[in-house]
Amino acid sequence: MAFISILVRARNDEAIIGRTLEGIFAQKVDFPFEVVVCDDASTDRTKEVAAQFPVRFFTRPEGKYKPGRTLNALVKDAKGDLLVFNNSDAVPLDDYWLAELVKPLVSEPDKAAFAFANQMPRKDATALVRKDSERAFGDGKVHSTWRFFFSLASSATWKKLLVETPFDEDIQFSEDVEWTWRNSRRQQNPVSIVYCPDSHVEHSHNYTLKQLARRFKGEGMADRVIFGDKPSLFREVAGAAKETLRDWAYLLKRPGNWLEIFASPVRRLVQRISHWSGVREADKGM
Repeated sequence: MAFISILVRARNDEAIIGRTLEGIFAQKVDFPFEVVVCDDASTDRTKEVAAQFPVRFFTRPEGKYKPGRTLNALVKDAKGDLLVFNNSDAVPLDDYWLAELVKPLVSEPDKAAFAFANQMPRKDATALVRKDSERAFGDGKVHSTWRFFFSLASSATWKKLLVETPFDEDIQFSEDVEWTWRNSRRQQNPVSIVYCPDSHVEHSHNYTLKQLARRFKGEGMADRVIFGDKPSLFREVAGAAKETLRDWAYLLKRPGNWLEIFASPVRRLVQRISHWSGVREADKGM
């Protein structure tokens, strides 16, 4: 079995990084691993909490934070042949998260190149966040019908792959999607992406409207670069309406969450219009 480096990126997560590291070190595996924590200039006690565990700290490259540049530096620094990325707020939910995550890679190394875990909503997740999480992850049937889906938040791959084809250091959002899309579509030796529904982490966010707008604008900018999307306000508004109807169908079955019926159209419009804004902004710059 290859030596594994578990790479944990963190920023201002003092309230949860302890649970994440406890979960990592509680894994029942028969292979060695190191845990490398890359703290992005946290202003709270994130680093102090992490220091209570047998981790190795890595200092990210100086200057403005660019995810691809930090990830590439982490990859080069890692001692393992097999790399596991796990955000500081992605808490392993059982003792077999790691074994299940790397299973497809070690069992079929010639077929599986990148694996990603099943992200479960937190206990405090709103009903709409829970619904989106269940659709995006769950048994994988829904996201298998989408154009493309991947999440680096809890994932694994071979170091050799990322050394040979590094992350894009210019893109500011969706650097994980860009890498996997680019390398799964190449003509020679395309990489295969495997979803691991039995590898469980707790990871979700109850974003405010401002946070939603920022995230979806960033994803819109990335989608223009990655997929060549063109701005279409009509398509985005139609998508918001369709998702709102799906939300209402979900919420009506859950009487305790009926108040979110009123929040749904607002949140979906914010998401979609922000995405359109990002696509349009990126399109103008190309």
